[in-house]
Amino acid sequence: MGGAVPQPGVSRNLYELLAADEDARVCRDIPDEACREQPRNFFIHIASLVSSKTGDRLASPKLVLAWLLTNLGAPAFMLGLLVPLRESLSLLPQLLVAGSIRRVAVRKWFWVAGSIVQGVAVAAMAIVALVLTGAPAGWCILALLVVFSLARGVCSVSAKDVLGKTISKGRRGTVTGYASSAAGAITIAVGLITYVFEPARQDVGLFVVLLAVAAALWIVAALFFSRLSEYRGATEGGGNAISEALRQMRLIRQDRDLRQFLFVRTLLLSTALVAPFYVTVAGLRTGGALTQFGAMLVATGTASFLSAPLWGRMADRSSRQVMATAALLASVAGFATAWFVQMPQLPYPSIAFASTYFLLNIAHSGVRVGRKTHLIDIATAQNRASYVAVSNTFIGLMLLAGSAFGAVAAIAGPTAVIVLLSGTSLVAAAAAWKLTEAQ
Repeated sequence: MGGAVPQPGVSRNLYELLAADEDARVCRDIPDEACREQPRNFFIHIASLVSSKTGDRLASPKLVLAWLLTNLGAPAFMLGLLVPLRESLSLLPQLLVAGSIRRVAVRKWFWVAGSIVQGVAVAAMAIVALVLTGAPAGWCILALLVVFSLARGVCSVSAKDVLGKTISKGRRGTVTGYASSAAGAITIAVGLITYVFEPARQDVGLFVVLLAVAAALWIVAALFFSRLSEYRGATEGGGNAISEALRQMRLIRQDRDLRQFLFVRTLLLSTALVAPFYVTVAGLRTGGALTQFGAMLVATGTASFLSAPLWGRMADRSSRQVMATAALLASVAGFATAWFVQMPQLPYPSIAFASTYFLLNIAHSGVRVGRKTHLIDIATAQNRASYVAVSNTFIGLMLLAGSAFGAVAAIAGPTAVIVLLSGTSLVAAAAAWKLTEAQ
């Protein structure tokens, strides 16, 4: 297990304050041995998540890698591969690795190894940016993104399972919320620095630094996560990967709550898929300078910093309401953006588009916190890893289908896609409201 039972004092009082927990030893669905370690694990989870979430933002394929490939002179079609590779390869293999993870009683080491691999892959991207240009640079970065995404998939399965084993129901959303808020604050600082110092448009040095810092943060996250006190869990269901995958997929047909959740989560993909089209229309109206890149980092970080703790607390009370509210907000932001595009004399367009992008990021933050909390809370200790793997693999397939929106944009324009996905978000809000209460 590791780690001593925490004693009353400043750390315990701080935990009770942050978790709104009057008795840190009262736990709803984890054993007493895990409950005793919960205050300590609470802060370790936050520290590791702050590091990894900040790394995510500093190596974002939607912003950082897209800008980098453009400045390196990589072929334009490669930009369209960034998000599908990142998201799909993070999700699709999870059903196969869940069985292997399940056979190991203490699973935190899967997350530690995956985080280290992610850090090494991102560090290698920084090196590529220094020594290569054009198509060779693009292919190398895409290949490293494949490695990064596969490692991220391993982390996703193990992280949710370990969180469910070490933090009690009613506090998991709070952990995620505080971590997202702190990572958002760091992102705001980076965005402001970029905006104020106005780096040259073709200068890749900024991106090399961002990737190097992101790589270091994933290593730090691994060190924090290794300090978790995790009790030994059940190892049933860790059979042959292929047969186990087929058996687990039957959960979709057999489990009504999981099936309804997957329907809602599929609709909620609209809040992620629409983001690049916001970037496209904003770039066309504002010139695409790196100061705009900085403004988007600020918008992303500010949204996470302001909203994540609130979403986390709300999710611990009703995750379905969080998903519904966030989807509705995404829909409003999308329709407003489409309206701005139709206004040729729009005053202060950079502010207008940054504002709707800010609202979209608030909404997407709520979607992420709500769906993660809902999935963990509708599962049990016996099926949690399977639920996570089935859910993420299914959504990975849906993300591949979502790449078709790029073709729609090529035919009808990015504004039409924003309208279409905003309508999907509206449907998602109604569907999420009808989910069974998980808390």
